[in-house]
Amino acid sequence: MAAQKEGETEQPLKCANGEASFEEAAMPRSPWVGALRLVLKYNTVLIFFVMIGLAASLSDVFFSRQNLFNLLRQVAGLAGMGLGMLLVILTGGIDLSVGSLAAFTSVLIASLLGNVGLLPAVGLTICAGALCGAASGYLVAARRMAPFIATLAMMTIARGFAFILSKGSPIIIADTRLNQFGSVYWLGVPAPVFVMLAIFALVAFLLRYTVFGRMVTAIGSNEAAVRLAGVRTGWYKFAVYCISGAFCAVAGIISTSRTGVGSPIVGAGAELDAIAAVVIGGASLSGGKGTAFNTLLGVLILGIIGNIMNLMNIPGYPQQVVKGLIIVGAVLLQGWQRSADA
Repeated sequence: MAAQKEGETEQPLKCANGEASFEEAAMPRSPWVGALRLVLKYNTVLIFFVMIGLAASLSDVFFSRQNLFNLLRQVAGLAGMGLGMLLVILTGGIDLSVGSLAAFTSVLIASLLGNVGLLPAVGLTICAGALCGAASGYLVAARRMAPFIATLAMMTIARGFAFILSKGSPIIIADTRLNQFGSVYWLGVPAPVFVMLAIFALVAFLLRYTVFGRMVTAIGSNEAAVRLAGVRTGWYKFAVYCISGAFCAVAGIISTSRTGVGSPIVGAGAELDAIAAVVIGGASLSGGKGTAFNTLLGVLILGIIGNIMNLMNIPGYPQQVVKGLIIVGAVLLQGWQRSADA
């Protein structure tokens, strides 16, 4: 083809029917498209700030020091369960036993405190939670049982043991130091908040900077490929259920420290809140996608919903409706994000 004459400007190629060619169609789109993709990418952060703005506009006391600390204290246990749930979901699994394990460990530590010291009771309780998680992990990883079935069975067993151990009644804790932990402030911040931040930092570090975290995410993305690469995926699946169980025990201990009793009804429905927090945080229930930071934001979003409705004296039932709508909205945003990235 002859070279373009001097002084002529380059014109976009046209098809025979006069329409723009592929090169012209591939030109940059409107800035609104980029803005929409940015919103979809950071939809969890957007929902979080929208909820904060809405809460501040509906109640003058939302930003008060006492209310914010109460909010953080209330979500500390759920954050532990949610972050443990994140690790399980990243492998493509699910853990329905988190609420029941929190109840079992709440009753267990209240019972142990009448016979052993505080530190041994805390250690034994966390080990008991990890062992319950190990039982679920064994069924999933070694026996190839569906995670839904394995953890559903553990949910029933743990709740049953909680009622058996407590004989159906709350157990008052014998050591006041644990009760003080639920209400004491460290550096002006409620002590349970530091536990929540420690769990968050641990999970964030595992997922971002360790081989373990990368393998957990890879298993959820394509387990067959990871297995063909010579990685023993079963060990990683087993490990995440153990970690989830240990975090549930911490949640049970926090609940006991806040209320002063070990109750077999602690954590009723908490498994749904934990799953909701992970989903709102943008994690995929099919595995392979999710971050600790977004999951923590999901926990805070759920906490803000409950907090603002309590401040407005709205009963608990409408809260469930709002949570359900938030979950549906978060999943729809994820779908739109996948479509935009395709």
